[in-house]
Amino acid sequence: MQASRIAALQSMPIFGGIRAEVLAAFVEAAATVAVAPGEFFFREGDKAESMYVLETGEVAILKHWAGERHLLGQLGAGDCFGEMALLDLFPRSASVLALAPCTAIELSARSLYQLCQTHIQQFALIQMNMGREVCRRLRATDDMLFRSVMGEVPDGAERAFRAT
Repeated sequence: MQASRIAALQSMPIFGGIRAEVLAAFVEAAATVAVAPGEFFFREGDKAESMYVLETGEVAILKHWAGERHLLGQLGAGDCFGEMALLDLFPRSASVLALAPCTAIELSARSLYQLCQTHIQQFALIQMNMGREVCRRLRATDDMLFRSVMGEVPDGAERAFRAT
């Protein structure tokens, strides 16, 4: 695997602190998926068995409500999504739509289990990184909820996103 790709992956929050040789083997065993603009990585309610690390492109996180899709946020290269499902084992809580041509590494529950069997410390680090990402998002959500309760409309909350 190219040293530049490994360095780029190591700079991503989900892979922070992971040793290069472990990361190379882990990613080599993982699937790389390409999703065209306007296509979904997954839809709200789908069964979940993997998460994604976006290498290129941009995605919209969408929630369906009252017959419309609403934009929760956008993510770009280096961001991960779908990790909640690997932590809580529930169906997808939102949909993820490609806004541009995307490539992503698909990390399955099975591949994480295999990493646990071979490199327990590196597995624990990825789990901690996933937990940190979920906590960052929870803090942002808490802030938006608080501002909403206090009567302040959070930035972007009034915009509904309608996918074509």
